Amino acid sequence: MKRFRINSIIFISVIAVIFCGNVYFLISLYNSIREDVEREVMTALADTDIDDMWERSENARRMARANGQEAISKEQADSIYYAEHGSVSGQIDEDGNYVTSTIEEDGQTSVQMHPLSRDRSYTNQMMKAMSQQMHEAMDKYYGYNLDITDSILRARLADRQIYPDFVAVEIVAANDSVLMGNKNLPDGIAGYDVFRLCFAPESGWIFRASISPLTGHILSQMKGVIITIFLLMAAFAAAFRYLYRTVIKLRTIEEMKDDFVSNMTHELKTPIAIAYSANDALLNYDTANDPEKKTAYLNIALKQLRHLGELVEHILAMSMERRRTLTLKPENIDLHVFIADIAEAQRMRGDKNITIDVQCNTKATVRADKSHLSNVLNNLIDNSIKYSGESVEIIITIDDTGIEISDNGIGIPPKCLPFIFDKFYRVPHGNRQDVRGHGIGLYYVKHILEKMGWTISAKSREGKGSTFTINFSRHEH
Repeated sequence: MKRFRINSIIFISVIAVIFCGNVYFLISLYNSIREDVEREVMTALADTDIDDMWERSENARRMARANGQEAISKEQADSIYYAEHGSVSGQIDEDGNYVTSTIEEDGQTSVQMHPLSRDRSYTNQMMKAMSQQMHEAMDKYYGYNLDITDSILRARLADRQIYPDFVAVEIVAANDSVLMGNKNLPDGIAGYDVFRLCFAPESGWIFRASISPLTGHILSQMKGVIITIFLLMAAFAAAFRYLYRTVIKLRTIEEMKDDFVSNMTHELKTPIAIAYSANDALLNYDTANDPEKKTAYLNIALKQLRHLGELVEHILAMSMERRRTLTLKPENIDLHVFIADIAEAQRMRGDKNITIDVQCNTKATVRADKSHLSNVLNNLIDNSIKYSGESVEIIITIDDTGIEISDNGIGIPPKCLPFIFDKFYRVPHGNRQDVRGHGIGLYYVKHILEKMGWTISAKSREGKGSTFTINFSRHEH
């Protein structure tokens, strides 16, 4: 058992280490997926910036047409901006060069060419510069509608399979002071995941997007891994718990078996020694002139030999129960006659005042193994006699459905009743030290009856007696 405990501790420690490793890798996986999702959100926010500019331009044109005015085109807005500030514009020529034109305030233009394939960083800078120009032109002539911006951002997130419960975009300065608040975000940004995109570096204007926490979205992507890991850990825990309980149960049975062997050895030695002493007295002492002493010695020997026979019967019953190839030899039995003979033999025990009443109103016949059925009934009647007072009253009722054996014994405590048919189980009777048992009688009874296809049940009241009921299978009626 000590070795089992050590191995169990090692096994539990290994499982704990594996579980901690899984938790570590889950956290790493969570952080990696979160980084990917945050990049997707930032990309969606950048796309929202572009889509929002075009949406504002289209709205402005529609409003101008509705008012009978000529809408200002993007080129016109750019020209106005260039005239006021000077800027950079460009295009890609046939050779793949990025051609830029710098418009100075005096109206002169200088042209420069940069190969795209050679200077990606420069290209990115130019794209940012163009975005800045477009923003400043659009912001000057067309205002923002953050409700539309929210809708665009939600759509761009949906394109990436991200569906937050809440989305709100604000325009803030570099120091996070709000330049244009969002009415959909009345309580500030606390509790939300916040993303920032600077869409106008020169002016320091920033899109600040507040999104309901992305944890649920990330966990939904990980749920397959999480469920699999926890199912494996649960399976490990359940298997170990089952094995541990099985080993403990086997250990308990082993201890009970050892106790049984020890008790049985003592039980066998005692009647042998007493019978030997009584027989020795008969041989070595003059008992012919003392009939009373002779009769007493003979009764002692007879009683001990009967007890010895019962012990041997118990051992044989247990041995037969362990045989997987146990076969029954069924035959037709007239229950009334059969049980009446058993009751008569039990009445002659002589150690107590025994009354056995056999009641049978019908001619009940069953097909069963006579030897084993006899052992079953003798076990039940013997228990009724052992666990009763000096005056024993037993009633055996027979009908077409089964056999009922009732007694006026000391009864069985309710907490013990569910376990009386378990192997090596003994009902504790603190006030019955004179009764010795081995916990295999009722187990053998149940085992044999199940082999026959029958069942047995018990009910009892402490101090009032017990009733054991054998129910035949339907085809035995």
